Amino acid sequence: MIHYLPILILFIIAAGFAVTNVGISAILGRRKSTTEKLMPYECGIDPVGSARERFSVKFYLIAMLFVIFDIEVVFLYPWAVVFKSLKLFGFIEMVIFIGILLVCYLYIWKRGGLEWD
Repeated sequence: MIHYLPILILFIIAAGFAVTNVGISAILGRRKSTTEKLMPYECGIDPVGSARERFSVKFYLIAMLFVIFDIEVVFLYPWAVVFKSLKLFGFIEMVIFIGILLVCYLYIWKRGGLEWD
């Protein structure tokens, strides 16, 4: 356990630094509220409508699908780095992996998972 002591000390220092900065900011920071500061910021455009507008479930579904397929594509980078050492076995494994992704993508497409209407 003694080998983990430097990591614990570093964690305590980092947490202490963060808490100290937030505390100093809360104590010394200016608190002058104006109507402009209290307005929600939307890319420099004055907000229109309610901030509690409901989004369609399709939006979240497509966002989750994007994240899933994006993470799967990240696995291509380490494979490309060690491609020469894996030889034919690595190539066949990646073809199977991409094939599974393609089948999943086609399934989602045919089921209408990417349609907005």
